[in-house]
Amino acid sequence: MTTPIDVIFLWHMHQPYYKDPVKGEYALPWTYLHAIKDYYDMPAIVEDTPGARAVFNLVPSLVEQLLEYAAGTAVDPFLIKGQMNPADMSEEDRIFLLENFFSANRQRMIEPHRRYLELLYMAGEGKPGAVRERVRHFSHQDLQDLQVCFFLSWTGEAARRRFPVFQELLAKGQGYTAEDRALLFATQHKLLNEIVPLYKRLHASGQIELSVTPYFHPILPLLCDTQLAREAMPKVTLPQERFRHPEDARAHIGHGLRYFQEVFGITPRGMWPSEGSVSDEALQLIRECGLSWVATDEEVLARSLDGGLGPHHERLYHPWRFATAKGDLGIFFRDHQLSDLIGFTYSQWDARRAVADFTGRLRQIGRQVGSEGKVIPVILDGENAWEFYPDNAYDFLSGIYAAVAEARDLNLTTCSDVLAQSSFEGRLHRIHPGSWINANYGIWIGHPEENLAWDLVAGARRAIVEHHPEAARQLANAGMDGDQVARLLCTSLYAAEGSDWFWWFGDDHFSPHSDRFDRLFRQHLTNIYTMLGISPPRELLEPIKKKSPAGLVREPAGFIEPEINGRVGDYFEWLAAGLFDLTRQGSAMHSSDRLLQGFYWGYNHAQLYFRIDGIQELSRLLKENDILALHLIADREYRLPMQRSMEEGLLLVRELGNWTPTNSCCRWAIDRTCEVALPLEGLHLLPKSKLFASVTLTRNSEEIGRWPSDAPLMLNYEGPDLEANDWLI
Repeated sequence: MTTPIDVIFLWHMHQPYYKDPVKGEYALPWTYLHAIKDYYDMPAIVEDTPGARAVFNLVPSLVEQLLEYAAGTAVDPFLIKGQMNPADMSEEDRIFLLENFFSANRQRMIEPHRRYLELLYMAGEGKPGAVRERVRHFSHQDLQDLQVCFFLSWTGEAARRRFPVFQELLAKGQGYTAEDRALLFATQHKLLNEIVPLYKRLHASGQIELSVTPYFHPILPLLCDTQLAREAMPKVTLPQERFRHPEDARAHIGHGLRYFQEVFGITPRGMWPSEGSVSDEALQLIRECGLSWVATDEEVLARSLDGGLGPHHERLYHPWRFATAKGDLGIFFRDHQLSDLIGFTYSQWDARRAVADFTGRLRQIGRQVGSEGKVIPVILDGENAWEFYPDNAYDFLSGIYAAVAEARDLNLTTCSDVLAQSSFEGRLHRIHPGSWINANYGIWIGHPEENLAWDLVAGARRAIVEHHPEAARQLANAGMDGDQVARLLCTSLYAAEGSDWFWWFGDDHFSPHSDRFDRLFRQHLTNIYTMLGISPPRELLEPIKKKSPAGLVREPAGFIEPEINGRVGDYFEWLAAGLFDLTRQGSAMHSSDRLLQGFYWGYNHAQLYFRIDGIQELSRLLKENDILALHLIADREYRLPMQRSMEEGLLLVRELGNWTPTNSCCRWAIDRTCEVALPLEGLHLLPKSKLFASVTLTRNSEEIGRWPSDAPLMLNYEGPDLEANDWLI
């Protein structure tokens, strides 16, 4: 009988440390919301499914926040306003509800609930400026319904099955009373208190393995030495001051392990280093701290081996060993494609079809590479994908677990169990320094904003060493057990070293809450200077995150070559593209038709690419005969009319007042989004030139929307020199 191939699911659970160190309150509510939806649901689904097994990687600073919410001591403005009597609300309180309590996936979390969708329509569907105009039309009952609908929509499917109160409130649908609201929050509080015991119980039974990340989720290799970034990115511009403090990396690891022992009563064996970021020095530290295994991305392995992964990626499916002075450290490398299918693709499929496709792919790997001694690691975010699935992915996840657990040729297992049984002797004596994104650290260092942030961290650390001997001793010894002031100084520094602040600095990611991340980062460092009794540097008093022209999120950072299929199936496809937020570009012609929200653009040597995102899936927003047209102005005026039923057409040029076909054949696909490929030669663009773009929507021969509504977007075309100047790729 053929030995089954091992399959591992590793779910990484993480939220930034949202607690403001000065105010003592939470700046954003995502830890609470993901707790009632995902941090409970994910282990509960494992417990509900016979034979299910998984690895859950929990960030200690996340667990700290969960326990504070469970204890009822977390001060969170969202919870305070969510439980407030509408009759006692000021106008600003009411506006807060309308601006924030629709923060949920529209398709899966708002539209299934008729009353919640009605309230969204009443609030103007997110149209800029609509809230202040419409708040006066909301009665006390409307606001009370909104409070309940918002927090109820964030409850997970497993939670709804285990706590009948959630189902009863969903069935009621509207007309919620103050007693209903109180019952909702009391039940959610009970759920919060069951999360940590649930993980402990499943770990003890062997159904899950718990693993850890360094305490505040820092990029360990950059703490060890920021110069290391140059190995994967030779042209990167680094911060002015070299940051080299492996003792801080050791502190994050050690404190995380001690906290796990305190909370869960165990010392974890494994670690997903923050963002899968690894280096030789970081792995040495991890092994010295007593851990047995880590996990990172397949591209890191590909760049660590001479000859890459092999024709069928057969070298990927081994539990490799990394040689250290303290012994071998096991390393698992995530299967990029399988992980991204779960993260980005299967949410729009029928659950049974997705399960069949996924297990078919597992078997195909087994046929190609063999099963003896092989392991397929599937590793991804354990919280953010599920809001795109029906019922918080309950049917999909339980179906995946059951299908693999019941299959004779597949073995659902954990990292530690694989290592204990593995006889594979493959060793790595060096590791490529990189993360799960592009196998480098470009998301967290190299951009002027990120580099400034690193210099500010270095300056604050130097101030501690120079002005507080006890805290300096603690830093040198990678400890956090000195007197109260020393402990607070070290904690503030370590919190500022977390990766999340650097994630939002620069042009590669966008969030409407970027300003709050910026302020929290600077507050952690300012707190250090306050405790030391010295004035903080001027740079800490000003935002690091710079404001761009209206709607501009970022310029292109490198060549792209996305697959034109109307779906974003790979995180990296559009990561280096430019991006405009169309919701900040003025409204469409009619406020009821504010359909579009994102406009991406990028190019390579031959093609120009565009992506147009709606406020929900375009296949649901656009009618069959609608014409979505891309308008471009370069040397002349061009137009590309697109319909869902077509996949290609000729670019049109305006000549003597008429639209005339050119020889440029363009491709597009309209599904979840609209993706377009257009030959560069058809536009006659010169390097360092400008391209102007806009989008129109025509329905029944009437133009019902134009984005932007006033002037076209100005796009900068750098030409072939783009990649020589970038800091992302």
